[in-house]
Amino acid sequence: MTTLADLIAVLDAAYPPHLAESWDSVGLVCGDPGDEVERVLFAVDATAEVVDEAIAWRAQALVVHHPLLLRGVDTVAADTPKGALLHRLIRAGCALFSAHTNADSADPGVSDALAAAVGLTVTGPLDPRTAAPLDKWVVYVPRTHTEALLSALFAAGAGAVGDYRECAWHTGGTGQFRPLPGANPALGVVGAVERVAEDVVEVVADPGARARVLAALRAAHPYEEPAFHLTERAPLPSSLGIGRVGTLDRPQSLREFTARVGAALPRTVWGVRAAGDPDRVVERVAVCGGAGDSYLNTVLRRGVDAYLTADLRHHPVDEHLRRHGPALIDAAHWATEFPWCAQAEGFVRAALPTVETRVSTLRTDPWTVAAGAAEAP
Repeated sequence: MTTLADLIAVLDAAYPPHLAESWDSVGLVCGDPGDEVERVLFAVDATAEVVDEAIAWRAQALVVHHPLLLRGVDTVAADTPKGALLHRLIRAGCALFSAHTNADSADPGVSDALAAAVGLTVTGPLDPRTAAPLDKWVVYVPRTHTEALLSALFAAGAGAVGDYRECAWHTGGTGQFRPLPGANPALGVVGAVERVAEDVVEVVADPGARARVLAALRAAHPYEEPAFHLTERAPLPSSLGIGRVGTLDRPQSLREFTARVGAALPRTVWGVRAAGDPDRVVERVAVCGGAGDSYLNTVLRRGVDAYLTADLRHHPVDEHLRRHGPALIDAAHWATEFPWCAQAEGFVRAALPTVETRVSTLRTDPWTVAAGAAEAP
């Protein structure tokens, strides 16, 4: 039997919750992790129509990108719009789960799906997250106490690297010291040089564990004055982060690339529009699923030819073009994030093959009418 907890584990592995922004609300909104799951529906938004589809299809889980309860709420009463949806889902035995900014920053994530849809070969994130700094501890210890020291350091939280624990490096050598008057050496005598078979032990640890690791080191080490040193690794760029940069299989004009985007993404009333010289050559492109105008300065620095995103506004675009930035392609918010649904479905299908999955084809883009569209002269 596949449970909701199994589904959550797959989604959390693909889109780790710790990648979510501090203001975000991701994960399980309603549902019992112990309940059985046979059908899962994927969508960008939990609108009333999508909830209708999930219930009619008898899905036990609805997985969405946009959180239903992002802003603070003090009621989910059934006579409120969002409360009514939650009550309907709960009564139907359908859980609700969201992966939002954690899916934006994951690798692969929302922007990878967008890049693939428009034919980009991704070379890296637009705005990389930096890997957290790590402490590196190097300790010199008599070989007779190496294992005891390692055990103490591991218990204090050192030696964790990704999905591995008790990671360390140690190699042998000869240490020497001469105790001065007033010393109380564990080995040797005051005034004489002592040479000892020692190991050099190296481990990494989170900087937040620094006090615990130091206390464990001193407690487990036999020397009155343990010899050690500590360095901090600089934050490093990673494959995680918002947006993606990639290259097209062949150069195109901005006009041609805009048409390519329009053909690749689901059609909306908003459509796809571009700002810049229609004949500008486009080969290196940045993309950001969802609202991406906060990264206009970033794309300027990255030296791309064009930037595809959503929800661009008049004044930021005007200022960007005055600075001779890359061309801008603006698509509907929903359309730029819709390719993620198939990506998330793929993770679940691969990990839980007995679960039936489906991507909702309902257009949850809120715009419904357009008029007067025209190309610039």
